[in-house]
Amino acid sequence: MNGTKARLNRWLSSEPPFEEYLRLGMQVGEHCRIQPGVVFDYSHCWLIEIGNEVTIAPQAYLLAHDASTKAWSGYTRIGRVVIEDGAFIGARAVIMPGVTVGHHSIIAAGSIVTKSVPPNSVFGGNPAKEICTMAAYREKCESEMREMPLYDSSYTLSGGITDREKREMQEALMQGRGFVV
Repeated sequence: MNGTKARLNRWLSSEPPFEEYLRLGMQVGEHCRIQPGVVFDYSHCWLIEIGNEVTIAPQAYLLAHDASTKAWSGYTRIGRVVIEDGAFIGARAVIMPGVTVGHHSIIAAGSIVTKSVPPNSVFGGNPAKEICTMAAYREKCESEMREMPLYDSSYTLSGGITDREKREMQEALMQGRGFVV
């Protein structure tokens, strides 16, 4: 009956409460920023381990099982998913079973990660491939920060951005990007 109740609850709420994953054995470190809509593999969530200070953007998928083998073999492929300390998982990225994302690595939005990612690297694409090292990425961003608009926290929703500041930001970013604290 518990399994039926859990499936019904999941169906009614579209995703189980985060505490349910923890109760079932998923491990999550401290100071993580997990955005709304992230999908954790409910049926094998105890195989998911998230380190400290990890950011997971909206609608990312962490999958610890792959049922594509079930029809012809009778078995489902499973594997641990490990997101190490300080990693960033972009919006709508998919992390497949058996993958470790190394500490302080970035996974670009929309990427499909089928193989482990070494520490301090930036990966993106389908399938995800190395784009650059974190050192090169930092250098590029620091260079851009010297030339692009920079905004303090007052230019965010939580900072109370005004309509005038929103228009100001829109105009300043007509030709490209900037950075906000």
